[in-house]
Amino acid sequence: MNSEEILNYCLENLSDTVLVESYGEKGIYYNPNNVLKRGIYILTIKENDGKNDKSSKLYRPNTFRVSLGLQKNTFSKLFGIPPKRPKAGMTIDMDFDFSSIDQLLPHPVYAWMSWICVINPTNETFEILKPLINESYEFAKEKFHKRMV
Repeated sequence: MNSEEILNYCLENLSDTVLVESYGEKGIYYNPNNVLKRGIYILTIKENDGKNDKSSKLYRPNTFRVSLGLQKNTFSKLFGIPPKRPKAGMTIDMDFDFSSIDQLLPHPVYAWMSWICVINPTNETFEILKPLINESYEFAKEKFHKRMV
């Protein structure tokens, strides 16, 4: 599975979504009729380490990280209570190897916001991600509609 297949899956299966490239990553946002400047995050794909985010070791050839935000209760079922927000340039305080390939993980920086990630998911792992992507999509729709009120 490659990053373009994941992005295309989202754009083809999640209504009112757009692809936005910024901050060195590609993001799928919920943004019906492009009402907002970008929209509400659903999923991001990052292919390079950032200044404050090197723990996934994305410098490795052909390596990318898929990240998405979930409801707090779903995150807690998967990984326990979300950790505290890390200081700038640091990772969360959870005992995981954030460079592991094809493993569902808390996001090394944004787990405090109930974000998860997978580096280079296989087709099998992507099948596990699909319902979580759908949850992130529904969560983004909810946030969008609250913002529009």
